[in-house]
Amino acid sequence: MQKIHAAITAVGAYVPDYVLNNAELEKMVDTTNEWIQSRTGINERHILKGEGLGTSDMGAEAVKLLLKKRGIDPLEIDLVICATTTPDMQFPATANIISDKVGMKNAFSYDLNAACSGFIYALTTGSQYIESGRCKKVIVVGGDKMSSIIDYTDRATCIIFGDGAGAVLLEPDTDGYGIIDTILRSDGSGRVHLHQKAGGSVKPASIETVMNKEHYVYQEGQQVFKFAVKNMADVSAEIMERNGLTGDMVAWLVPHQANIRIIMATAKKLKMSMDQVVVTLENQGNTSSASVLLAFNEAVRDGRIKRGQVVLLEAFGAGFTWGSAIIKY
Repeated sequence: MQKIHAAITAVGAYVPDYVLNNAELEKMVDTTNEWIQSRTGINERHILKGEGLGTSDMGAEAVKLLLKKRGIDPLEIDLVICATTTPDMQFPATANIISDKVGMKNAFSYDLNAACSGFIYALTTGSQYIESGRCKKVIVVGGDKMSSIIDYTDRATCIIFGDGAGAVLLEPDTDGYGIIDTILRSDGSGRVHLHQKAGGSVKPASIETVMNKEHYVYQEGQQVFKFAVKNMADVSAEIMERNGLTGDMVAWLVPHQANIRIIMATAKKLKMSMDQVVVTLENQGNTSSASVLLAFNEAVRDGRIKRGQVVLLEAFGAGFTWGSAIIKY
């Protein structure tokens, strides 16, 4: 019996129209375009504007585009998994809301939170439903409205993050295409370096937590940088070694779009040229759960990623969480 892989048969993505560029940030906080560019590689980021709009609105647009590309009815979808750090609300799941907005009434759906590694975690999870035969069509969404948890008076974090969402459709394949292997890792001790202080069960929202700005992203940049470079490179090297791959055998590296210095350092450790790396950071910033997806979508759309190529995905996020995936597209 031939092995069933979960193949990516369609990709969709959405970013909001409003663009927050470095020139505008210079007017908001004590920073400069040169300072931002030299430390992050980011020039602009998209921000979701409008009352009552959340992660589900971006996710729904990405899914609608995906379904249109594939030419299938929303009722054919069996499962929807949404990776997000910024759900529309504490409950119900944003995946439930996306399913309702798109009309995927036959799908069961749930959210997954692994911060910036969320898409690779959700991709791994979704692939298991395909490989086991439990589902025939699975949609994995990665989306975040990071602007909803960013303090725009904090120059260390407001320059980094943007909003966006992407989605992939997984279907069974017996010709060797699809998700070949994944590795996921986590280390909860890293939470002290990157987290949101309030809003959970340990420290529920109160007037005091709001006044103290404890519902925004807290990040210790240097610690996160060191962990990210080491662990993203290590897990990617591990997955390449156990699948008998070298840098020249991988057509494209699609990394989490956190920081250009992290991306360059990771590529160097893997002995891969930057010509093999998909980078969307300059025009989108760090979109957390959406970042790998948005980069992957762009490279598929412009023809860089071609059928039959081996693609390496990698991400690192709060928690800490990190992971890597090998795909034959």
